[in-house]
Amino acid sequence: MAPQTNLEDVVNSEIKEWHFHIYFHQNNAEEHAAALELRDAVLRLRRDGAFVAVPLFRINTAPMGPHPVGSYEIWVPSTSFAPVFSYLSQNRGNLSIFIHPLTREERRDHEFRNAWMGAPFPLDLSVLPDMMSEVPLQYTSLKLGYSAPGPDFTLDERRRIGKNVERILEGEKEAARAPPRESD
Repeated sequence: MAPQTNLEDVVNSEIKEWHFHIYFHQNNAEEHAAALELRDAVLRLRRDGAFVAVPLFRINTAPMGPHPVGSYEIWVPSTSFAPVFSYLSQNRGNLSIFIHPLTREERRDHEFRNAWMGAPFPLDLSVLPDMMSEVPLQYTSLKLGYSAPGPDFTLDERRRIGKNVERILEGEKEAARAPPRESD
């Protein structure tokens, strides 16, 4: 299947929320302590405005759902994805982190649309539904992610931005050029 290239379809299918699952072997006191220390650091940095990231109150000290070891989840809106990913990649130590988007296709999100920092763990995908009736909304009071009031840019604004980026990159020898539009 060819990648989507229709601007409107791509914008409308954009993933707006993510989960970062911090894994630890539940019988390893050192890993458990490191996971909790990382969680506390994320909470402090959220409080201080570094990013928006919401660790779930519950810490799973045994396998839960598809996750085979102790873990906790951190909800992240797409607007904070890069800073949270950057922070966790630099500060996770030896902990593994499973990252997946939140869409209606929960099983597909966990099986194909995922990424790992550190060693991957096998998941029990049999407990996940293929399709849910709606995207699972979390923390709607923040008005971020799928709960945001509207798009950041209109399609016309995106086209203008894209055209300007292409114009600026004409002077960059190493930058690949976008192919001409079919309508050009």
